[in-house]
Amino acid sequence: MIEEYAQRGIMLPRSRQALTRQIDQFVIAELDGKFIGCGSLFRLGADLVEVRSIGLHDEGKGKGVGSMILEQLTEEARRQKIPKIMALTYAVDFFLRNGFTVVEKEIFPEKVWTDCVNCKKQHACDEIAVLKKLD
Repeated sequence: MIEEYAQRGIMLPRSRQALTRQIDQFVIAELDGKFIGCGSLFRLGADLVEVRSIGLHDEGKGKGVGSMILEQLTEEARRQKIPKIMALTYAVDFFLRNGFTVVEKEIFPEKVWTDCVNCKKQHACDEIAVLKKLD
């Protein structure tokens, strides 16, 4: 699913090697034994993680599965005592419904130097930055 979404421009492409290295950071959703969604966290700094690769199969859409995945990722950030979670997204309403706020991308130099520096859309990024501060 991640490879399909990356090919369609919905998700930032990730190599199989990168996914294999980060597989233990993924939350997986299943329905009746079938994979229907996933998401992951990526540490950008001592006080910041990024929500990455949230994707849902059609069978998982409209059932709150994405919000459940995001909540699990949020709990993992809390467990690790990381106070801020960010994402770059086209699904702004989804993140707003889940307690995030829209912010300027420029406040995340960690993201810029980790991923954006290699992105073909670096100088014309149309994704929206969102942030959630944890208690």
